[in-house]
Formats: sequence, C-alpha cells, structure tokens
Amino acid sequence: MDDSKIIDLYWRRDERAIAETDSKYGAYCRAVSMNILGVREDAEECVSDTYARAWNAMPPERPGRLLAWLAGITRNLSIDRWRRERTHGRSGTVTVLLGELEECVPSPRGLEEIMDARELDRVLNGWLGSLPRQDCADFMRRYWGGESVADIAAKRSATAWATSSTTDAITPRACTCTASGIPAGS
Repeated sequence: MDDSKIIDLYWRRDERAIAETDSKYGAYCRAVSMNILGVREDAEECVSDTYARAWNAMPPERPGRLLAWLAGITRNLSIDRWRRERTHGRSGTVTVLLGELEECVPSPRGLEEIMDARELDRVLNGWLGSLPRQDCADFMRRYWGGESVADIAAKRSATAWATSSTTDAITPRACTCTASGIPAGS
C-alpha cells in the first residue's frame, strides 16, 4: 500500500493503519531501534510506541515522507530508552557511536547553544551535501541509523575494512566542519 493510503487510514482512524505501517516499514523501524538498543524486546517496544505516536499525531500531521518520519520517531524513542537504561547500568551501540563523535558535536543546552545547534545543523547539512553520495549514505547509516560497519559493508558489497577506512576518513572531516563552520574537504 502506498504511503498516502496508509496516512489516509490514520486520518480515518482505521486501525488497519498500524498493520499496514508495520507491514511496510516495521522491519526498518526495528532495525533502527536494534542498532541503538541491541535488545530485541526493547526495540519491539520502541516500535510499538512509534505506532502509538503515529496514531496520536495523525491527524493533524500529514508526513511528506512517512518512512523518514517514522524512523525519526523510532530513533528518538530508542535514544530516550537508551538514556534511561544507561542510568541503570545498561548501554548499547550508542555509547560507541557517541564516543566516535563526542569531540565533533557540542551538546545544546542554553539559548545561545541552541542557536549554535541550528547553525551546526545548517553546516552539517551543507557538508553532507558536499560529500559523494556513497560517503554521505555511509555516514548517515553509521551515525544516524547506528548500523555497524559490517552491515554497511554488506549493503554495498564491500569489505568491512574498506568501509571502515571510508568512515574513519569521513569522521575527522565532520569534526573539522563543525569546528570551523565550513564544509571540510569540499
């Protein structure tokens, strides 16, 4: 079923919307959550919560890209759960990913830093747009989707070593970009 028809089901409050969403995008949402949490049961719960959020948001929301919208909800719920679990001594893949990027991206707190975060968003989007398509996709899979280097390599039919070399080369350029406010290597 195409996205506009699924969204129409939500707007009509037809419970088939959840089943159609799960059929079309459930596997992707579970993968996003698993990449962050690493625990199948926690990931399933986050995906169920994603569907509940979607149900409560539509209407009035009418997402332009349903997959991206759902993945964003899933990712945010999974990160929130990861943060809660971390305070109880559990953690997952996110710890590794944050460690790789912690010196590149400041944490927004005050109003001035929030404005800096908006500028950071603009700079990073510009930098990502300047990357070759495959490098941008790899960076986003690694740091937004939380995918392992091995999984990224398998999707591109490349070796894990080659993919790791590429992502290892891109990450310092992201740091340079965020520190200087200009796209690095463009």
